[in-house]
Amino acid sequence: MARASLVRYAWLSVAAAVTTIALKLWAWQLTGSVGLLSDGLESFVNLGSALMAMIMLTIAARPADEDHPHGHDKAEYFSSGVEGAAILVAAVLIAIAALPRLWNPQPLEQVGLGLGISVIATLINFATARVLRAAGNQHESVTLQADAHHLMTDVWTSAGVMAAVGLVSLTGWLVLDPLIALAVAAHIVWVGLRLMTASVGGLMDAALPPPELKAVEALLNRYKREHRIDWHALRTRAAGSRRFVTVHILVPGAWSVQRGHDLVEKLETEMCQLLKRLTVLTHLEPIEDAVSWQDMGLERDEKN
Repeated sequence: MARASLVRYAWLSVAAAVTTIALKLWAWQLTGSVGLLSDGLESFVNLGSALMAMIMLTIAARPADEDHPHGHDKAEYFSSGVEGAAILVAAVLIAIAALPRLWNPQPLEQVGLGLGISVIATLINFATARVLRAAGNQHESVTLQADAHHLMTDVWTSAGVMAAVGLVSLTGWLVLDPLIALAVAAHIVWVGLRLMTASVGGLMDAALPPPELKAVEALLNRYKREHRIDWHALRTRAAGSRRFVTVHILVPGAWSVQRGHDLVEKLETEMCQLLKRLTVLTHLEPIEDAVSWQDMGLERDEKN
């Protein structure tokens, strides 16, 4: 599937957010529950995040150009970071709405109907999150993955709120309404911080995850054993779903240029089969030359 087609999943998220906003605010009007109000406020954050995801996916799908020769994949990290921040905003909104009710509990009305409407909204979010998570994992889109995580936090928020409203109705303990809303707010703060940390890691060109890095190193070591060559200065990074690998390959100086070229072409092909959406850059050097071993650091001038 072309990356541009992933935008349709963002439209799905927008539609789900609009629908759940209407349902949750309706449930709040019926019951007067601060928990349901907080749940509805979070859905406004969902809508903003879905619109941001749509914009970033559109940008990330653009092909490489002269100004962006490595492509636009990193745009997805902005969406992931905004989603994490939006979740934190939602937690603050929940706390603002819930804290006053700790000191001034209010009775709830039409709880059965309100809960029924909230269940429908929650099921919509749950189904949408499953679709987005599957698409995000399949196409390695950090934007869709972040949006799915965000919607799942909304599902947990709704579940906590509905449990609180149900308990209030059964026990008459009105203080449970704001207490459970605050507990859910604390949970989604943790999720938001995780998303923001992942976004910062991507923008800072963090190395590939350890399993992928070990797979690359295993492939290089196999070539080292089978072809009596060597390698060093392996550097990796990721930009959205695009991976980048650079490595120096050291071969006998007596080899012809063609032989060295054929070897690294074969190596690059296998590496691209090993990792999806990979851009590989190899630098060929003579193994006997001492200068070839002097650029193992991140900066060539470290040898001076």
